[in-house]
This record gives sequence, structure tokens and C-alpha cells, in this order.
Amino acid sequence: MSIERVFTQPGPDEETYLTSLRPQRLNDCIGQEAVRQQLLIALEAAQHRREPLDHVLLDGPPGLGKTTLAHVIANEMNAAIRVTSGPAITRQGDLMMMLTQMDTGDILFIDEVHRLHTVVEEFLYPAMEDFRVDYTTDSGIGGRTVNFALKRFTLIGATTRAGMLSQALRTRFGLVFHLEYYTTTELTEIVARNADLLKIKSAPAALERLASRARGTPRIVNRLLRRVRDYAQVRGDGTMTPAVVDATMEILQVDELGLDSLDRAYLTALIKHYDGGPAGIEAIAATMGHERDTLEDVVEPYLLQLGFVIRTPRGRVARPKAYEHLDLTAPKRTADEPTLFE
Repeated sequence: MSIERVFTQPGPDEETYLTSLRPQRLNDCIGQEAVRQQLLIALEAAQHRREPLDHVLLDGPPGLGKTTLAHVIANEMNAAIRVTSGPAITRQGDLMMMLTQMDTGDILFIDEVHRLHTVVEEFLYPAMEDFRVDYTTDSGIGGRTVNFALKRFTLIGATTRAGMLSQALRTRFGLVFHLEYYTTTELTEIVARNADLLKIKSAPAALERLASRARGTPRIVNRLLRRVRDYAQVRGDGTMTPAVVDATMEILQVDELGLDSLDRAYLTALIKHYDGGPAGIEAIAATMGHERDTLEDVVEPYLLQLGFVIRTPRGRVARPKAYEHLDLTAPKRTADEPTLFE
């Protein structure tokens, strides 16, 4: 099994597994307490007024539960939900078909909303604000524009790159939430709940050890749980113990901080090829033979959170913690770089 499989986008089988573990109600959700409290108030207010919920924007790194939260909101509002993604909507007609099929209170969930085409995004503005759209039926001299009235719906947009959203689109969301990485305690609760759902016998110490390797991400802790379950069934008696967790992580090449082979390759390239930086992300990606987007979306967020890497105007720079973790000696810096290794 490729180690990248654990920390990147799930395949169809993995998606089915992850979906089966999703909480269905807001009270079942663990973590993101500030977001939960704000959503509870917004949901109760909308239900009291018997109105659809305001448009919602969810941003944060991959795997923190944006899609799960969209389905939870739909369940709380007893609303139907349509799921699509920014890259999948290539023409105004694609969006028009979905919008005209929406009933009052229905939810349209657009993942990777920052990747909407400009023409499609601009077509969405009046739909979000006035629940009306102007649609051109034909191109050329014979074309005519028809104004369609839409039923009042809720748009939920999810993005891993909030900075790439246009200001015009961002301001049309009434509720904006940023999802943070989960603590080890929160992930331990999540993995304990899911172990129960999967009927896996487990020791509390094993659950906490597994949670500490999950990079603060529920999606990853659920995938690791599946791998540990497999190992326990094949090499043990089916019980998840600390020894079983350690043995599984060794096979997966996931260390005690949750870094995998791709993370360590990134740090090694930055340190050994570029003397710890500064180095541009394009140069690092070319050295590693990976796409820039993979490094920015999958690798860097967690390394930044750990304080292993910082971004400077001149490029990425490895911090002393990264050298310590890899058991390498940090180079001496010149006087014009005092802030990098204080």
C-alpha cells in the first residue's frame, strides 16, 4: 500500500468507509466547539423563523470535516442536500440545472468552491442574493435572456484555500467558519466512538497512541484505525493494543508525530538540497518529483503547525525543530537572517 494513500484523497471504497463513520447530528460531533456553538444558534434561529439557513462557508485544511458538517446541517434542517464540486461545474447550464431543481430550504453543497470558473461564479451571485438568475438560452443574435425565480435555498461552500476566494463571493456568505486542527484528546474521543461502531476491541492507551499519530485530522485517524484493525485481525487476536498500533505505524512509516515518508522527504529535500532554505515551493516540488499543489495542500499545513517550516518572502525555511526531529545539525546562519534561528 502506498503511504500517500493514508494522507491524501480517499478512493471509492475508502469514501464509503469514512461515510459510515460520520456523525449525523450536531450533538454527535466532537471538537470544533466554537463552530458548533455558533451553528447551534444559527440553526435554532432559522428553525424558529421557519426560514432556510443563511449561506455557509467552511474553510480549513483537508480532512477536518467540512463535508460531514454540510450533511449534519442538512439533517438538522431536515433538508435535502445536493453535492457537487467547483471543478465539476464547467458551464452556467450545469449550475442552472441544479438551482432550478432546488426546493425551498434545500442545500447545495459545493466542495472546492474556490475552483469555480469565473463565469459560473458571477452567475451564482444573484442566485445567492436575490434567488433569481438571468439565463441566456442561445448564443448569437437569436439568443434571449430569461429571468428565473428560484426557491430560497442554502449554499454551503467548502474550501481548503480561503485566500483564493474572490471578495465578491466571500461577502455573500452569511456564516463563515474556519475549522481548526483537532487536539489529541478530541481525536481520542473520535477514534473511541468509531472503534465502538466498528466493534473493535481496544485498550484506552492504544486509542490515545493512534490519535497522536493522526496529524490533528479526523479523516486520517479513521484511516489509521482501519489499518490497525486489519493488522490486529491478521497478526493478533483482533484487539487493538499499543503494541499493535506501533507495529502498524512502523509498516506505514508513520512516526510518533504523525509524519509520513512524504513529509520527511520534503524536510530532507529542503535541508539537504537547499541548506534548510530559503527555497521556493516550485524548486522543492521539482526536486521531489511531486506537484506543487500536493505539497501545499497535504504536506505543508501540518509542518507549519508543528513549527518545522516557516514561509518567508524568500521561500520556505526549515526550523530547528525539523533538524532535531530528523537528527540533523542545523547550519549556522549569517547575520542578515537573525529571526530564522532565534
